[in-house]
Amino acid sequence: MSAQHASTSATGSGADQHDHLPKVDIKPLLSRLWPLGHPEPVSPDEIAQAISYFFTNQVSDVQAGSLLMCLHFTGLDRQAEVLQKTAAAMLKSAAKIDSEALRAVVEKRGRKEGEYHGGLCDIVGTGGDSHNTFNISTTSSILASSLLLLSKHGNKASTSKSGSADLLACMIPRSPQISRVRPDTISSLYASSNYGFLFAPVFHPGMRYVAPIRRQLPWRTIFNLVGPLANPVDLHSSPTSPSLLEARMIGVARKDLGPVFSTALHLAGAQKALVVCGEEDLDEISCAGNTLCWRLTPGNAKPEHFVLHPSDFGLPAHPLSTVSPGKEPTENAAILAKILNNEMPEDDPILHFVLINTAALFVVSGICEADTSDMGFGDDGQVIKERGPGGGRWKEGVRRARWAITSGEAARQWKAFVDVTNGFSE
Repeated sequence: MSAQHASTSATGSGADQHDHLPKVDIKPLLSRLWPLGHPEPVSPDEIAQAISYFFTNQVSDVQAGSLLMCLHFTGLDRQAEVLQKTAAAMLKSAAKIDSEALRAVVEKRGRKEGEYHGGLCDIVGTGGDSHNTFNISTTSSILASSLLLLSKHGNKASTSKSGSADLLACMIPRSPQISRVRPDTISSLYASSNYGFLFAPVFHPGMRYVAPIRRQLPWRTIFNLVGPLANPVDLHSSPTSPSLLEARMIGVARKDLGPVFSTALHLAGAQKALVVCGEEDLDEISCAGNTLCWRLTPGNAKPEHFVLHPSDFGLPAHPLSTVSPGKEPTENAAILAKILNNEMPEDDPILHFVLINTAALFVVSGICEADTSDMGFGDDGQVIKERGPGGGRWKEGVRRARWAITSGEAARQWKAFVDVTNGFSE
């Protein structure tokens, strides 16, 4: 089944479900956006409201494109409150998930340990860093599912050869049916697997109206940035209840976006988050040198800024050229399979790259705060309590990431995901 058909079934209506809605004229708002200096500046709420009409096909293509261009060239699409409000509008328009049913499954299956409370976690990058590295966040998400419940929000490639969805579709001997993970099947998925891949077109069906406009523009738009902030399981039972999405790690491709994203997450009420940008403007924790970090932790009024280096994880640095194969999805899928099957040499640069990013997600989740360890077969129980920059137990994260591979637990969770999704009906 195609992504569009999946999107349609997720919402229960055809592609013309919004045809009866009146068009919305945003020309008055556009006139206040440009030129700069209008006596009545446009507020973040007004921008988010205008964009919300994109998802119901109520704004003409010309005006929608004009708004995206104005936001880009005024820099408003790189302001924290604009991103936070727009992400909230995107989530409001997302395909509806039964949050109570999902919460019940998460509470039953989530493995609480240390300061990890068993909630859902995500690791994602904005893309656009032009480094064309291996699919680090996707691979790290699978390894992390050995101990955490993962809700990897992803899509097909837009700026690289191999997007997360492209990679997973090439896995052998059997690939998962990612378009069958829908609001009506997501609870069943987590009843059987720690891993979930949330294919963006299924959970954000309104984006199908935006895609043709984005393709005609030569610039990156606000949607390149807001996607990582709009994970569809970022759900609250009430305004004061915790989100189902307990922890997340987001990579940004420009250093100036670090404070923007961490502030946007803080405004949205995120309690556990790490925003990272490699010194090379890389949207991952770099294996080559320093990485700028902004971390949100429970009870802290503002993000903490610090710098990480591979040595903080107990690993050597590797040039990006050794982890940027620029390969097709089929080739990257073969690398991922080797990692899951524990067939990569222990000193392989790509393996180290994956380990440090997986380790960071473990740290952000709070699981590394446990002073004892009983992960299962192959765990020596020797917790590494050494703390590094930002107070994180980064080396303990690597210990757990290595265990995910050597124990076979990450591979088992991956197989469960593949089996469950292939069992779902179209």
